[in-house]
Amino acid sequence: MTDDHLPAVTILMACHQGAAHLEAQLASFAAQEGVDWRLVASDDGSTDGTRAILDRFRADHPGRVILRQGPSHGPPWGAAAHFLDLLCDPTLSDGPVALSDQDDVWYPDKLKQALLHLETAPPGPAAYSARSRHVSADGTPLGLSRSYRGGPSCGNALVENRLSGHATVLNAQAVALVRAVGPVPVPYHDWWLYLLITGAGGTVINDPVARLEYRQHGDNVLGAPRGLAARLARMAVVLGRDGPILQAANRTALRQAHPHLKPEARALLQAIDRAPRYGPARARALRRIGVQRHDYAADAFLWLVAALGRV
Repeated sequence: MTDDHLPAVTILMACHQGAAHLEAQLASFAAQEGVDWRLVASDDGSTDGTRAILDRFRADHPGRVILRQGPSHGPPWGAAAHFLDLLCDPTLSDGPVALSDQDDVWYPDKLKQALLHLETAPPGPAAYSARSRHVSADGTPLGLSRSYRGGPSCGNALVENRLSGHATVLNAQAVALVRAVGPVPVPYHDWWLYLLITGAGGTVINDPVARLEYRQHGDNVLGAPRGLAARLARMAVVLGRDGPILQAANRTALRQAHPHLKPEARALLQAIDRAPRYGPARARALRRIGVQRHDYAADAFLWLVAALGRV
């Protein structure tokens, strides 16, 4: 039974070699309470039975499931390109959109809670991201995803992502914003959504309650940063040697989105360009204009790599 005042939600799921855990995730879609959902599942060249599982689910839920071939005609595109291709598909229905991994398990109130949170957002583009309970490949609990210090902001989005792609739901205005900019080449689609929505003056909601199980296994695209070593490794991806490459891709995409950015976001980007290129003066400049991460240890690492000219 659905809540009449809540809009229907389109779930977008990008699949590749997902047969090992896909059936559990699909079952959790069917168990969603209080929300009318539709699924668009795109398979990027799987050879392990993924398509057969999707075909069975479509037959079991007539009228709710659209299956399509992934965007590549050779090697898999990767998650970012695949999800942005889905979001920018001109046949996508209007209304809110939920992004889904192929190997998680959503709790029955996941979509309903996302829509209720989004109803509280001010007018304009908004994104919701739930906390998740990390589990191993066999479902053994590992702990909760992290929480954050301070609120979301464009300055934070330049050096950190607070939208977990597997747990993100976008309102209709956020989907329209993404489609207006187009399928830009970025390293991580969820990080791009955080950058774009905060840059456009939208709202990002981080729900402190776990609404799904996030499965950790050897085939995760990025996975969760569990433990000190894993957290440092993840920070190094963004702020280490490859950081400038990732940030350059995001900045190029932001230039494409320039007409949709708020004056404050444009001013922030200009201030970064005018800041000293390296040394303590650059670290001080970034701190002054509001470029920061989620806790004091992460900020300390940020100032170090800023002084080295890597951010």
